Amino acid sequence: MKRLFVLSIISAVLLLGGCLPSIGPEKEEVIQENEEQIEETVMIPDVQLNDDFYKVLTPLKKSATRGLVVSNIYTKYDIQEAEEGLIRLSAQHFDTKNYLFQEGQYIDTATARAWLSRSSTNKEGLNPPEGEGEDEEANPIYLAHIIEQNYLTLTDEKKVRLSGISIGLALNSVYYERGGKETTISDKELEKQGIAMADKIVSRMRAKEGFQDIPIVVGLFKQEKRNAIVPGTYFATAFADKGKSTPSGWKEVNERYVLFPAPADIDNYREINTTFSNFKQDIDEYFPSFVNVIGKGFFKDNRMQSISIDIPIQFFGKSEVIGFTQFLTSHIIKYFPNIDVEVSITSVNGPEALIVKEAGDDEPFVHIYGY
Repeated sequence: MKRLFVLSIISAVLLLGGCLPSIGPEKEEVIQENEEQIEETVMIPDVQLNDDFYKVLTPLKKSATRGLVVSNIYTKYDIQEAEEGLIRLSAQHFDTKNYLFQEGQYIDTATARAWLSRSSTNKEGLNPPEGEGEDEEANPIYLAHIIEQNYLTLTDEKKVRLSGISIGLALNSVYYERGGKETTISDKELEKQGIAMADKIVSRMRAKEGFQDIPIVVGLFKQEKRNAIVPGTYFATAFADKGKSTPSGWKEVNERYVLFPAPADIDNYREINTTFSNFKQDIDEYFPSFVNVIGKGFFKDNRMQSISIDIPIQFFGKSEVIGFTQFLTSHIIKYFPNIDVEVSITSVNGPEALIVKEAGDDEPFVHIYGY
């Protein structure tokens, strides 16, 4: 297993591209033409953590719509997964070895606000018009946010050019009216509305100068309800190849996050839930002074790919932390041999220890903070 010093606070940055600064001066300078057709110098990092991560151009350019995400998406978990999940979908078309990553630069704030509006208040609005009279809010707002990502390639002239765009549509699974009423939106309706909106957005992108031959990936993301502690996931994706005005080949994305311990009768997850419960029981037996053990499993095509486990503790001595971490490490190897695992041990004083194990590895990376 590669030994990487990983801090959970920067995990999102790592996923977005292996954009850690390289050691030494070996950064490749290239030219990029920006939205105003002005050329500027950018850097390509010489370090790529592994084949799952894109290299990110520096200096980092923030998406013009980044400021809208907090008000439009309910939880921090959905904010992170809407971006990370779109990267996974994009990698199916834009491989991480030959493409570079940049946050979206072509859907500006004004355009995003217009597209997110109701059609009754803005002719560009993609959400349905308000009803009339007592049914003023009868039509739910389906589209909550638009995520754009850009994928670039390096030319022989040492210039980077836009070679792919990904668009994520974050859709509401629950619509909250101003009066407090909650309306659950069915998966079928969400898919229908999302596909119709994706067709319009791709058509509008094609109408922009220079975008006729840029491949576009589209993903439909179902965000969770307010106060959810697991993120939603992408449930459908399609691709608009060069010159195509609408995406085609829609296919299901079978991904899901599950919180453990889960209800005993939860479908498809009984075996892993039993494993997690046994793991938790061992901790209860030998170290009764912990607070809780919470696991978040990521499933793809009904198979668990990874699990992150948070364990807040009440230990005070460093020797107790070390002993507890040693105990956990051996049990992680025992109970989760074939999946990726990340365990974060914390106390009121902050992070205490981190355990990271890759699938099939019997030598996890272990770090005791401040030791």
